[in-house]
Amino acid sequence: MTSITDIVAKKAELRAAALVRRDALSPDERAKAGEAIAARDLPLAPRPGLIVSGFMPIRSEINPLPLMRRYAEAGAQLLLPAIDGRGKPLHLRSWKIGDKLVTGQWNIREPAADAPELVPDLMLVPLAVFDRRGHRIGYGAGYYDMTIAKARAQKPVLAVGVAFAVQEAPEVPNLAHDEPLDLVLTEKEAIDCRGA
Repeated sequence: MTSITDIVAKKAELRAAALVRRDALSPDERAKAGEAIAARDLPLAPRPGLIVSGFMPIRSEINPLPLMRRYAEAGAQLLLPAIDGRGKPLHLRSWKIGDKLVTGQWNIREPAADAPELVPDLMLVPLAVFDRRGHRIGYGAGYYDMTIAKARAQKPVLAVGVAFAVQEAPEVPNLAHDEPLDLVLTEKEAIDCRGA
């Protein structure tokens, strides 16, 4: 039987390898990937009142802003996360493209504390590694697992990983608290993980 320590070690190994592959992509490849995802069919059709949570890319993450812009142009309400502290879910705050952002923890840009918080219908989720079963590895703090779980406790939420194809692994080990993704969008394809 695999121990939690073994799973954590395996996750760290997969994360490190995937980040090396991600970091090796050229700026042109990165820019084209975000645009390619936005150019395809949307993972959840826009409708009045649709609430979409995205993220501001950090490090060498894929840029979800082209996809978020498509949703906004179709009338969706956008949200961005704000960190409240280690061991706590993220605050998902209202944001419009062009709104001023403040600098939060780790210099991540986020909406101001007075922006309204909402529960999304669709969460665009950053990641370091994913597999086709919908398991993901982030950076290890568990913010997104907590946030997805909190949102899903309030209503049905479609969790969609957004990543480069090079971040895929054959199998990502998971623990009881790990929240699965419903879909993963890469520049090459949309992967439906439900029922995998």
